[in-house]
Amino acid sequence: MATHRLEPQMFYYTFGPHEPALRIRSGDVVIAETRDAWGQDAEGNPLPDEMKERRDDTELRESNPVLGPLYVEDAEPGDLLAVEIQRIRVSRDWAPSRQGPNFGSLTGEGPGRRLLYNDPIPEIWYRWKLDLEAQTGSLDLPNSRVKHVTVPMHPFIGSIGVAPRYGRVEPTLTPGEYGGNMDSPDTHEGTTLYLPVWVRGAYLSYGDVHAFQSDGELNGTAAEVTAEITLRVEVLKGVSAEWPRMEDATHIMVAGSTRPLWDCMCLAQMELLRWLVEGYGFDREEAWQLNAQVGTMRIANVVDPNYTVMAKFPKAYLPR
Repeated sequence: MATHRLEPQMFYYTFGPHEPALRIRSGDVVIAETRDAWGQDAEGNPLPDEMKERRDDTELRESNPVLGPLYVEDAEPGDLLAVEIQRIRVSRDWAPSRQGPNFGSLTGEGPGRRLLYNDPIPEIWYRWKLDLEAQTGSLDLPNSRVKHVTVPMHPFIGSIGVAPRYGRVEPTLTPGEYGGNMDSPDTHEGTTLYLPVWVRGAYLSYGDVHAFQSDGELNGTAAEVTAEITLRVEVLKGVSAEWPRMEDATHIMVAGSTRPLWDCMCLAQMELLRWLVEGYGFDREEAWQLNAQVGTMRIANVVDPNYTVMAKFPKAYLPR
């Protein structure tokens, strides 16, 4: 086992089997600094053109640049990649957020298309001030009766995933069976993320850290920041999954990502049921009964090309 400090030379706007930034083995630890959702570093400098993914045959949407990929030498299709999020250290004291045209939960629009008769919503930028010692964020609201708010920070990784199945390459704006832009506050420090391996080497990429965010990421952006992230990566043999799984101190979880939202729920709940039966020895019908009484769900995102639902089961009811 080794510890690597990665200095990214390239950031990608897609999840896929790109040229690896680093080759690691099961059990290795990687420390690296991310950029924010628009490519800015901790000082606010933009991402240089020579560090951006480019393709000759198409234009890429420059959202959520991710570092990597990490090629995991021992990872084979059918394995699970256990990614332990050991540390997320936010590296600047401000976090931009934005509402803008053609993106967000209530616009009825999407990139490149207009579905409504009305004009797109206006673009408005906000700048949250972060107190890294107190772990809070604050914002002035000059046009409201409440003139100032302070909220707790809850840093998490917005976009993290492996190369997708069937040879696909997917935008970093999109979540799926490979992980991706799930935008789930559950991918916080202390969580272990279990990603299905679809391609030899896995090709793990990540970035897009959020200081805090609502369930759903309602207006299309969180409080976007840069951070130094420490991950420990392990290959699990003899266990498989169809959708990303997570585990923290209190819950086991599954992320289901597609459209419509109903199907996200179904995918997440079916994978969670499979995990309870195959991983923890529950009878299938009894697991479904128990989950129906003690399980919870959160809507992680309703703004991306695919939506994401997290199905959660309390660890207090797992066998000891």
